[in-house]
Amino acid sequence: MARLETTVLTASETYTRNHAAQNERVETLRTRIAEATSGGRPDMVDRHRKRGKLLVRDRIDLLVDPGTAFLELSSLAAYGQYGGEVPGSGIVTGIGMVHGLPCMVIANDATVKGGSFYHETVQKHIRAQEIAAENRLPCLYLVDCGGAYLPEQDRVFPDARHFGNSFYRQTNMSASGLPQISAVFGGCTAGGAYIPALSDEVIMVRGNARIHLGGPSIVKVAINEEVDGETLGGAEMHSRVSGVSDHLAEDEHHALALMRDIVAELGQSRPMQPDAAPEAPAHDPSELLGVISADRKEPYDMREVLLRMIDAGEFREFKPGWGETLVCGTARIHGYRVGILANNGALLSDSALKGAQFVSMCDQRNIPLLFLHNISGFMVGTEAERGGIAKDSAKLVYAMSVAKVPRLSVLLGGSYGAGNYGMCGRGFAPNFLFAWPTAELATMSADIATNVMLELRRQKGGDPDKMQADMDQIEAQVRAQYGEQSDPYYATSRLWDDGLIEPGQTRDILGLCLAIVSSVPEAGRHTPVFRM
Repeated sequence: MARLETTVLTASETYTRNHAAQNERVETLRTRIAEATSGGRPDMVDRHRKRGKLLVRDRIDLLVDPGTAFLELSSLAAYGQYGGEVPGSGIVTGIGMVHGLPCMVIANDATVKGGSFYHETVQKHIRAQEIAAENRLPCLYLVDCGGAYLPEQDRVFPDARHFGNSFYRQTNMSASGLPQISAVFGGCTAGGAYIPALSDEVIMVRGNARIHLGGPSIVKVAINEEVDGETLGGAEMHSRVSGVSDHLAEDEHHALALMRDIVAELGQSRPMQPDAAPEAPAHDPSELLGVISADRKEPYDMREVLLRMIDAGEFREFKPGWGETLVCGTARIHGYRVGILANNGALLSDSALKGAQFVSMCDQRNIPLLFLHNISGFMVGTEAERGGIAKDSAKLVYAMSVAKVPRLSVLLGGSYGAGNYGMCGRGFAPNFLFAWPTAELATMSADIATNVMLELRRQKGGDPDKMQADMDQIEAQVRAQYGEQSDPYYATSRLWDDGLIEPGQTRDILGLCLAIVSSVPEAGRHTPVFRM
């Protein structure tokens, strides 16, 4: 296989300038992730600990196999919303190894609004279940929640992808043979009670765990019965009287040990070895900070990115002399074979056709696909339209949409308009989609959107002074809107990706994702577990 060669000079002024600018973006990302993953307010963290409870990430550390990676998802969900009071949307999701088996972990953070479900909490919970179902992962629920956040009920309760959909998914995953196991560490009220109630097996921690469809306050209002939480739905009662709980744990460490034992007894195995020995990339991934242009408008060669991401720099490029604005080819990442489509400019008819053929070929050969976004969109203009860009771009969208192989997407730079569609954006259900802090996601750039709106105003005509005032206002409003809404933190806050990641981490994260998607077992025939 041919090896790519670099032309980047790491001692150059351009490289130094790029590295400084991108390093600043990475440091900002690290700071914001650190803030989001630290939990709720200090007083809530102290109260949590005084109850003898572990913090949510401490629970996960005890659950997953020592020394193995935990692929956390959407750590910045709800970032910049709700006055900063709902870090991580109050829930932690991710994939970890438990007795050698990859499992989806969905864990409430009770230090954040008591683990209540906001709109983004529900979306994050459902997205984790979606990934689990698609990749055949057992679900382990670490439950410590207060149900829906009532002021958000219209954004949490009634719609198709609201709280009820998580229960629909949970039951159907169980019916498909994917184990659903819950450990309850604290409150579990209203809709939250269904997370354990719909699980195959339930563990409750003595003293702190409670499950009740209606808490003491609701019971008082509804039927005028006064009862304390422990009597109403404590671990002892549910383990000895109602049968809702299958295992009574003495403390949280015991509960997590029991959950690990249950996973060990599932009798499932999942070999996750690559089909070739992994090799280090030809150049250090840390150099990506100097490769990526400081100015988002300044292009850079995607082959330089690949050199710092793929094994040994070995890349079998497809049609290298045709459709040059789309780089296509096969490589390996951590030993896993992958077909790569990477933008080197706007997509023209030839590059769209090239991409469609390459996607179809990889689909036929069962090669997972990786889309690396840095695209302004498909080419526009008279020449492009006469050349058939509408039908040719549709061929790429069609081929990508119907491909049955796993698909991964990473937004490196711009991902605008139909270009996002052709490169397997969120609407096309990639198995995983991550973004760099250099990403921009919108229908078009702020410059183009502004100029379009200004031109529409010019066409209306009218008094010149009035028109100028309108145009000044339009420009300010459109630039502000697109500047805010195309920001990567705006996108990740709303779960439009599976998380913002550092450029230097991308190779390892993709390696984990490829290990998961390349080892998905067949569903087989199963029956659901009905609780008695």
